[in-house]
Amino acid sequence: MEEAESETGCCMQQSGMEETMKNTELRRHANDVRKGIITAVHSAKAGHPGGSLSSADVFTYLYFEEMNIDPRDPDKEDRDRFVLSKGHNAPGLYAALAHRGYFPVEDLKTLRRLGSYLQGHPCMHIPGVDMASGSLGQGVSAAVGMALGGKMDGRSFRVYTLLGDGEIQEGQVWEAAMLAGFRKLDNLCVIIDNNNLQIDGPIDQVCSPYPIDKKFEAFQFHVIHVDAHDFDALRGAFDEARQFKGMPSCIIMHSLKGKGVSFMENNPDWHGKAPNDQEFAVAMEDLDRIEAQLEKAGEA
Repeated sequence: MEEAESETGCCMQQSGMEETMKNTELRRHANDVRKGIITAVHSAKAGHPGGSLSSADVFTYLYFEEMNIDPRDPDKEDRDRFVLSKGHNAPGLYAALAHRGYFPVEDLKTLRRLGSYLQGHPCMHIPGVDMASGSLGQGVSAAVGMALGGKMDGRSFRVYTLLGDGEIQEGQVWEAAMLAGFRKLDNLCVIIDNNNLQIDGPIDQVCSPYPIDKKFEAFQFHVIHVDAHDFDALRGAFDEARQFKGMPSCIIMHSLKGKGVSFMENNPDWHGKAPNDQEFAVAMEDLDRIEAQLEKAGEA
């Protein structure tokens, strides 16, 4: 009996260690994504770093663990779909796609340049991009259409879409939500990046969408709250959304705008501007410091 309990405890400990190793690896990927965001926006001298950084962990989780995708076959029919409804956060999506192997990481430095395929908002000619987006509120409608089409065709893929909390001030978001709830699109997962900041300041002072959870519940969504920067919490939230049947899911991620870069964190000034050379150096020092901490944790 004691031997059996010892073996069970050993297995649980090993499983916990594997989970920790997986989370450490995800944090490394997320830090690489953040470096890619800062590098791209600095090189372009334009772009949207704040919301890209707050979403970096969910981009990482979706592309490195959650979604059924294959960078070698980006258009495979049974792939899960992702729509970046807040299209101005393209630097975050591009960085995740690059580090996942859809295109060279070096190409991030061509962001927004004349002739580059990496323009300021996602375009469908980019490997891994399922929908062009940019006009706020419209991406979620495309995602609902994809999910409805999948249901009608008896397909098994899931559809994920990421919205900003300021974006949900758009009326079209709620038209799409009404259809998704009515059609019981349980293959749809709407993700809200709730960092409480938009370009003009705190969302609750500009035009409050709160309570976000009650609004989505009213449209027949299963709502989940999660810490946007905790991979265990993200894993639990997406597992719950995947397993919940009969309703679309909405994951409200409580995040920190500018996460990972000291002077950008919780600062609306960094919603849509690029760091200069000095600021770029400080930002990369911040991220190098995080990388060193992760390396040290991995050796422990």
